[in-house]
Amino acid sequence: MNPILTLESVSANYGPFNAIFDVSFSVNPGEAVALLGANGVGKTSVARVASGLITPSSGKTIVDGVDITGARPHRFVQAGVAHAVEGRSVFASLTVEENLRLSFQRVFGRSGVPTAIEKAFSEFPALERRRDQLAGKLSGGEQRMLSLARVLVEAPKLLIADELSLGLAPVIVKKIYDQLARLRANGTALLIVEQQVGHALKLCERAIILEHGRIVWAGPSNQATERLAMRFTEK
Repeated sequence: MNPILTLESVSANYGPFNAIFDVSFSVNPGEAVALLGANGVGKTSVARVASGLITPSSGKTIVDGVDITGARPHRFVQAGVAHAVEGRSVFASLTVEENLRLSFQRVFGRSGVPTAIEKAFSEFPALERRRDQLAGKLSGGEQRMLSLARVLVEAPKLLIADELSLGLAPVIVKKIYDQLARLRANGTALLIVEQQVGHALKLCERAIILEHGRIVWAGPSNQATERLAMRFTEK
């Protein structure tokens, strides 16, 4: 069985700024992997390479056994990769339902939109109660749920979840991670990019620690907390 995602010796930059260096790892079907590290170490850059939002300067991005390095992001979506990006990626001037309609029409076509919207509302009842509200007026947690709903209705082979807990109250973070756990139980693999490691390590069986754009440790999640503490102490 092919890994759903493989990065092989991937490096990437933003103009003259080198963001990640020689990053290699795989995520297997149905597996949950945590990508950990402090702010600014390159986690989001790795996530963006893995979903086609950044083309690596060297190395390969392989999805389900097929090398699609350099392909446009929609090719990654077609291959089963969904990316819930960092921050509250919603259209603030559109209603909740309009946000969903716009996203789902690209994936399902006009005829498939109503069914997809009702499925989204069944997964996120709090959003149904806000369906006619402007997305920009939602709470931070509700905006994050809307971001997830826009990518989860068509269950992806792999979800890349980038800093979903950032700035949210613990009760909202728990709800979001409960949703991720249900998604995984239905067969979706997860790559969880986090600074707040507690929830991620409970959900994931493997962890990868990134520093200065490089992988410095990879192993079982139950060893990651100790490794993080050791590296912090060394500094």
